[in-house]
Amino acid sequence: MDYPELAARTRRFSYGAPRAVTVSPDGARVVFLRSSGPEDPTDALWLYDVAARTERRIADPAALLQGDKDDTDLPAAERALRERLRLSAGGIGSFALDGAGVMAAFALGGRLFRADLLTGDVVELRAAGPVVDPRPDPTGRRIAYVTGGVLHVIDADGTDALLAGEAGVTWGMAEFIGAEEFHRFRGYWWSPDGRSILTARVDESRVPRWHLHDPSQPDQDPTTVAYPHAGADNAKVTLHVLDLDGGWVDVHWDRETYPYLVSASWSEQGGPLLAVLRRLQQHGLVIAVDPRTGETQVHAELADPRWVEPVPGTPVHLADGRVLVGGELAHDGYDSRCLFADGSLITPPHLYVRRVVGRLDGDLVVEASDGEPSEQHIFRIPITHSSAQAQRLTSEPGWHIAQAGGRTIVIGAQTLEHGGAQYAIHHNGDVIGEIASHAAEPPYAARPVLERVTDRRLPTGVLYPRGHVSGRRLPVLVAIYGGPGHQEVVAARARWQEKQWWADAGFAVVSIDNRGTPGVAPSFDKAIHRRFSDVILTDQVDALEALAEKHPDLDLDRVAIRGWSFGGWLSALGVLRRPDVYRCAVVGAPVTDWSLYDTAYTERYLGLPAEAPEVYSHNSLIELAAEPPVRPDEARPMLLIHGLVDDNVVAAHTLRLSAALLGAGRPHSMIPLTGATHMAAGGLAEKLLRIELDFIRRSIG
Repeated sequence: MDYPELAARTRRFSYGAPRAVTVSPDGARVVFLRSSGPEDPTDALWLYDVAARTERRIADPAALLQGDKDDTDLPAAERALRERLRLSAGGIGSFALDGAGVMAAFALGGRLFRADLLTGDVVELRAAGPVVDPRPDPTGRRIAYVTGGVLHVIDADGTDALLAGEAGVTWGMAEFIGAEEFHRFRGYWWSPDGRSILTARVDESRVPRWHLHDPSQPDQDPTTVAYPHAGADNAKVTLHVLDLDGGWVDVHWDRETYPYLVSASWSEQGGPLLAVLRRLQQHGLVIAVDPRTGETQVHAELADPRWVEPVPGTPVHLADGRVLVGGELAHDGYDSRCLFADGSLITPPHLYVRRVVGRLDGDLVVEASDGEPSEQHIFRIPITHSSAQAQRLTSEPGWHIAQAGGRTIVIGAQTLEHGGAQYAIHHNGDVIGEIASHAAEPPYAARPVLERVTDRRLPTGVLYPRGHVSGRRLPVLVAIYGGPGHQEVVAARARWQEKQWWADAGFAVVSIDNRGTPGVAPSFDKAIHRRFSDVILTDQVDALEALAEKHPDLDLDRVAIRGWSFGGWLSALGVLRRPDVYRCAVVGAPVTDWSLYDTAYTERYLGLPAEAPEVYSHNSLIELAAEPPVRPDEARPMLLIHGLVDDNVVAAHTLRLSAALLGAGRPHSMIPLTGATHMAAGGLAEKLLRIELDFIRRSIG
């Protein structure tokens, strides 16, 4: 079986692999999701017992549903949440633990289940409606959940009470911007004593309504979504502390000045902590909430003339009561992302901190890069020392993630030496076991050459066909993303598997992480502010030319470019602005007119449309495509692809680009994906590979 078919059947070799790994606070249990094999899309709930060094399945979706209901028949809110999470697996999508890590709550096919992790007993609780995002309180006595935009709480005896709900608004769910752009996927937080809940109320009445319709289903009504496009009104998000006995406290902060709720937490060490940002995200606050009165106090200010980039996992209270905040160090020659405790630096300035993942015997555990952006390592940060220190826990080159609790840490490692992630369980400093993976092994190994080029030291990777003989000139395929928050050049074999298929089809595959991508330094991340297209395309072209000097087998007279989403925008930009470099482009789900994309993302980088119309115009593919080529031989062909029910980058982007290309006489073709969202899941992306390959071969000759 060839790669496209095998990748489609195995969801790119992820079915059967562990995910959502969580460690109980005492370190005694590791809880995770995993399906039974490489072609099984249904994830079950599993537990690894640290003392016994054994694993067992806790909840099997097939046994729990007993054929009564298909687990893919999900509530609309659950489908939307999975889209924001980029989650296409079936079965149990997520779970939440109580404070001791002895009880788990999860939804399955809209039904509510509670699992006792000590006994293995799983019971269904009768909910008031289809369940989304159930979470037990820290004491384990109750479970909160959302149904139909209404927040409910159910007791252990099955007593169900409506805690908050009203027509036209939602309670307890993250709004589109919170989930899609700030990765805040939840909308409520239990108090440590389990007697009250900090809850988000989301009013989308001011948000523009857009209508998504799949023309292949003319008998179905359009789906109407509240979509806050650049310059338009956002949802109004407020916070309230709701007592289980009916008490209600409004949380007070200047929501007009700081409308974005980026993150929230509530721990035993202190009351709720919030991170909020101004609309253009150049200034923010870390504020502490008094849950008795709702009054707030500013604990720290966050500021950057370009934009503030919070560190995931912060702000949060430390065990000694100090507040941990992520920020940047940009003086005395430093250029790094760091952690501060009450203003004191606690991570070494040479680290690029990416995420705070937990506590290991009282110390912090963080994911960070240290000089090499293609690698991510795990560091242990002591918080009792006066000077910034760090102990690196991983040594093998690659991409590492972690979860920790008590004296247990689970480290997942992806490297260029093996396929998917390998999870090792460490306890008291020793490796005591692993979480087995049932995923399929890819049919071949991908071994890119990773190096940094130009005076900007841009991370790059080059992949040759297996068995390539030096001296044979190869056409070049630039496989690209190029946008904020994502790297293509990563030292993990799984990230290069599809690219190896392209290489074996006769290409030298090149990936370049231009300025604007993470992992190098804050100044590298933010060089794109208000000048997306100029900086990014310059870096791409310069890096490609530098690679050709190091790799003479790259034939720069035959270069194709291929990308999705931001990468789709960049692919089209390349052939429109630099037809001398790129001969054709595969343009997947591109943002073609930035005024049609969402507020938080677009305004962060380009400003408000009314205040910077020239910036939007300069970065628009529509205006660029509408200009006829200077010479007919510079009209490079494009293959446009877009899902017709994409609620993130709506299909109007590609339809308008096609109209502009047609009006200017520019050659292109388009594949509309019926029923597809932005993920193009269900094997669609793999089915497109051969079509894209044929297009590129015909286009570059």
